[in-house]
Amino acid sequence: MPAPISSIGAINPPDLLTSTPGAGKPGEFQNVLEGTIQSIESLRADAADSVQKFLTGENEELHTTILATQRAELAFDLGLQVRNKVVSAYQEIMRMQL
Repeated sequence: MPAPISSIGAINPPDLLTSTPGAGKPGEFQNVLEGTIQSIESLRADAADSVQKFLTGENEELHTTILATQRAELAFDLGLQVRNKVVSAYQEIMRMQL
């Protein structure tokens, strides 16, 4: 014989107005943005170094050079798309009427 179905208790929706720990600290967004830009620049520098080593005939393999340049290109494209979304969100917020 199947077990009886028990009643479901009340479901409390999450309180979206309470701040999460660490959210809203001054300069936090700036720190994240600067860190991301530095990592993209680091990948670009690594790719340029890898290309330079390959062209000068140092012990750099072609596939390593190609992977480094593709990694840098993908990181730049991702950063560009994130920037576009942030600008779009900012413009949307500025169009809102209070």
